[in-house]
Amino acid sequence: MEWWVNNLVAIGGPSLVLAWTLWVVLSITLHELAHGWAAVWCGDRTPIETGHMTWNPVVHMGVPSLVLFVLCGLAYGMMPVDPSRFRRWWHDAIVSLAGPLMNLAIAVFAVVVAGLAVRYGAQAGGQGAKVAVQLVQFMWWGAVLNLMLALFNLVPAPPLDGWRILGTFVPGYRRAFESEGGMLLGLVMLGVLFFYGGKFLLPIVVPAVERAILFIGGAPASAP
Repeated sequence: MEWWVNNLVAIGGPSLVLAWTLWVVLSITLHELAHGWAAVWCGDRTPIETGHMTWNPVVHMGVPSLVLFVLCGLAYGMMPVDPSRFRRWWHDAIVSLAGPLMNLAIAVFAVVVAGLAVRYGAQAGGQGAKVAVQLVQFMWWGAVLNLMLALFNLVPAPPLDGWRILGTFVPGYRRAFESEGGMLLGLVMLGVLFFYGGKFLLPIVVPAVERAILFIGGAPASAP
């Protein structure tokens, strides 16, 4: 298996490696900040007290996540919260949902920008058209990544957000995974998702992003 950097360089050169790195870091940082903003709104100041309400991605990702990113091009983040400080019992679901919703919002933003670049880029001509093409490519990667992150995090497998969301309304489901056997099952599920989730989601996400961009860009529905 080739190193992910080599694969991206082969596809789009060093600029694609830089674009992917920027999108991963930005997406994870905003995902975790969304959890933090929601937690504070729900009455829990733990993110503030622990110093996690910062734009510094190292605080959210940590050394193990950064090492994972160097090795395989993927990473994760963490936002400490204390559910016992939430004002309502269902606030745990709100805080958990905030992260995937942020990724969905980023994906929508990237699709809209890419679509507008498609619509008006050709009219720019010359250097403007080249910049528009590069912008479309950059936003395409951001949209695909963030839509993948949103869907991936909504899977109800611990420690993903979907598990906490479902567990808020079905306490028995959460308790099942908090047992020793449940935690082991959760690790197995997470491993399967990590290695095979992309193969299932990419055939859904990529066409959806491309069709949305072309729709906003005013391109024919049959365009590649």
